[in-house]
Amino acid sequence: MSNNKQIKLGNQGLTVPVMGLGCMGMTTWSGMDIYGKADEAAAIKTIQRSQELGYNFLDTADVYGPYLNEQLVAKAVKGNREKYIIATKFGYEIDDNGQPTWGINGKKAYVRKAVERSLKNLDTDYIDLYYLHRLDPHTPVEETVGAMADLVKEGKVGYIGLSEVSAATIERAHKVHPLTAVQSEYSIFERNIEAAGIIDTLNELGIALVAYAPLGRGFLTGDIKTPEDFPEGDLRRTMPRFQGEQFYKNIELINAIQQMAARKGITSSQLAIAWVLAKGHTPIPGTKRIKYLEQNIGAADIALTVADIAQLEAIIPLGTITGDRYDAMSMTIIDK
Repeated sequence: MSNNKQIKLGNQGLTVPVMGLGCMGMTTWSGMDIYGKADEAAAIKTIQRSQELGYNFLDTADVYGPYLNEQLVAKAVKGNREKYIIATKFGYEIDDNGQPTWGINGKKAYVRKAVERSLKNLDTDYIDLYYLHRLDPHTPVEETVGAMADLVKEGKVGYIGLSEVSAATIERAHKVHPLTAVQSEYSIFERNIEAAGIIDTLNELGIALVAYAPLGRGFLTGDIKTPEDFPEGDLRRTMPRFQGEQFYKNIELINAIQQMAARKGITSSQLAIAWVLAKGHTPIPGTKRIKYLEQNIGAADIALTVADIAQLEAIIPLGTITGDRYDAMSMTIIDK
């Protein structure tokens, strides 16, 4: 098993393992199982096993549930809070009845409201890394980040970051208060932020990329063969890249990646995670099972050569059309 490699996340002083654990799929979301059936007991064991192996960087958000995911993390870390690095996100507005409005709220007053709620749900008095989940198109990012900076001064938040934002937004926000990380979807299967110059901006400013969905939302595991492999209610059934002709085009790409992984004696998941690590970024693959957690962590010990990286990127070159990440009516707003 891997020997817990540590890295500096950005240049503001936060040290984390080379990969984190995405917790989103561990609970239901508005009554829906995101990636198959949720199992609280198994999820808690997976979080605790991750910490035992030295991979104690957890990623959650207030809207996952809402609140259920943060509350699950609280149960898992209870009595051992200091052994974990917890990142959570806010921004999707949740009303006083605990229902998401699916609007984004980055106003100063809401930042305060959201952090107090997350501190309560996480049963902690500090959050290690606090992200704005999506940009509020009606509120200047300077106002939102200024409010987040106040939380750092008060000791309620250690470091701050943004999620799914443009290079221009990153530059504006970073001037208000230094960002530690930006979270975006990134994998060998999804490289739009690379093409958009966002990674170049992060490198220039000394901000880390935390890559969510490094396994292409399960595509890169090789376990998905037909659209029917997704259970009813699975979020992926709504995503264009998992539908119709595009799905089968993508399966051809995945088959080629599986063949390369087999030649190296590793899984396609491990190959995909090792690629993100080789690019110098921090993946946060999500799983709720110890078996897959341990498999994912094994990727930290896989050193890809320059030739390996070139071979993998030749299978899915930058610019390859793999289908839209979200449907047109999605609640997910991507900052342009």
